Amino acid sequence: MNALQTAQKYTPGLHVICDLSSHNTGATSDAQLFQQKMNELLFRLQLQKLGEVYHQFENAGFTAVVCLTDSHISVHTWPEFGKVTFDVFLSNFRGVNDTKAQLIADELLNYFEAVEVSRTELKR
Repeated sequence: MNALQTAQKYTPGLHVICDLSSHNTGATSDAQLFQQKMNELLFRLQLQKLGEVYHQFENAGFTAVVCLTDSHISVHTWPEFGKVTFDVFLSNFRGVNDTKAQLIADELLNYFEAVEVSRTELKR
């Protein structure tokens, strides 16, 4: 198969972007608890981490970025305002991951007990 044939079969993937409100200050304040949730979720979905950064802000929320062989997940929380933003982008390099991207977004909405959601799904 030549490069042109490969390019014609490739579909970039799904990018899910969410803004939400959450009154669950435990979930929005604890980076370590969230990291455990991410580890369990990625293991269950058989996604491979390349690296990760979790930063816990003092007396506030956290920022998390997980780089995957299939792209990334990033999360930013502001418990003092009851706000969370996240994005999930899974490329389709080895197979179609659109369902996994949607499932991760749904799981994060449940984890944070989302009250109000703005969700955008982009086919890349």
